[in-house]
Amino acid sequence: MRQTSVINDLLSTITDTRIFGERRKPRRTSRADLAQLIESLLTGRGESSSLERAAEFLRAYRDLDSAGRTFVFRTLAADYGPEPERLAAAAQAYLDKPSGTTAKDLQRAAEPRRVEIFRRLNQVTGGTQALVAMRCELVERLGNHPDLAPVDDDLKRLFAAWFNRGFLMLREINWQTSAAILEKIIRYEAVHAITDWNELRRRIDVPDRRLFGFFHPRLGDEPLIFVEVALTTDIPRAIGPILSGNREPIDPQTATTAVFYSISNCQDGLRGISFGSFLIKQVATDLASELPNLKNFVTLSPVPGFAKWLKEEAARPTSAVDDTTRGLLEELADNWINNTAQAKAAEAAFGPLTAHYLLEVKDNNRPRDPVARFHLGNGARLEQINFGGDVSPRGIASAHGMMVNYRYVLSEVEKNHEAFVNEGKIAVAPAVTRLARSVKIAERTPSSAPAQLPPPSATSNEKKEHKSVTEGTRATTA
Repeated sequence: MRQTSVINDLLSTITDTRIFGERRKPRRTSRADLAQLIESLLTGRGESSSLERAAEFLRAYRDLDSAGRTFVFRTLAADYGPEPERLAAAAQAYLDKPSGTTAKDLQRAAEPRRVEIFRRLNQVTGGTQALVAMRCELVERLGNHPDLAPVDDDLKRLFAAWFNRGFLMLREINWQTSAAILEKIIRYEAVHAITDWNELRRRIDVPDRRLFGFFHPRLGDEPLIFVEVALTTDIPRAIGPILSGNREPIDPQTATTAVFYSISNCQDGLRGISFGSFLIKQVATDLASELPNLKNFVTLSPVPGFAKWLKEEAARPTSAVDDTTRGLLEELADNWINNTAQAKAAEAAFGPLTAHYLLEVKDNNRPRDPVARFHLGNGARLEQINFGGDVSPRGIASAHGMMVNYRYVLSEVEKNHEAFVNEGKIAVAPAVTRLARSVKIAERTPSSAPAQLPPPSATSNEKKEHKSVTEGTRATTA
């Protein structure tokens, strides 16, 4: 629902009657008319003509149903790539006579025609918002329409240029900020939900809490990303005390630690465009200048993939999960975190396994966990593993309550970033390394192996037994 609402909000920007006239009821535009409208975006030569046609296209796109919008994307993918003849001629000219001129001609010929369409749409008032919303819908379609990937690549490349750090504006958001922006903060919060205005006020209208966001001049009051900060006197192990409505605020001048406890990307249409690394470093630098007693800059981060990985790992014949932990996982009740014996056993088991998961479980030589990949790639250090860090239903379901502190040592961020990017090397505190090393990979003992299904019998129940085996296989895979 959040993503749909965001798309509608962004598209509504281009329906301003001062620009596009009265809003019309959605209608079905013929495929021929749509194709002609797309082609017309490239035929306007004068600036006025180009803007008028771009505005007309955006009006038409706004009124299309889902099938119509898919047709637009497929047309852009199939018919608006590089012109083959022009590209072949430019390539041959470069091969015959390599020079700066022929290289430039080749570069221009290799550019897909749809890129110029996107540039012209971006010139219209509200065009940037519309393109961001369009990419959001495009990304949703990639699973069923992989042929649309080139269109997504072109938009992503343009957005990387249009939304680079030089254009971003850092703003502190407080209780005096406009209600329009505050409403969006409530809506976009993706880590620890803000339930109402009172809770929002507890997070931003007290001296030891801060909230900062990046904005772009073409998106107005639409935040790109924001981070919530708690000023504390120690490195926290749990999110509960930070979010508590009964806590006593502290004097910011006495704080020694800035805790980045929630980072939310706001625009799904800008997925893959990195803002978070710039935001955290900028906020840390600004806070260090304002509050000289700050010594630690840390996150309090979720481990969203841990529970899923642990379940899969426990089912493997050779596994990091030993028989005792496997038995514990099978016994955990819904409210196990409040069971003293089970919680104690879980703490002993899950701490080392979390460290192992973050340091050793990788895809393409990068941590599988997306939050770890983000912070370690930014140059942070894996500092501390926290059992019982998030005991909310969501925290228990996704990570068995585990949370992590990543530490940003400003003088080491660049070095850690380079080591991670170039060598896949992870900066990690010694205590976490020791936890990870305590995990041993071993085969299951025979007694813990799953029971074998009986061979199918050639009876009248054969179909029923076959169905049971099939369903059992499917459940194991899931």
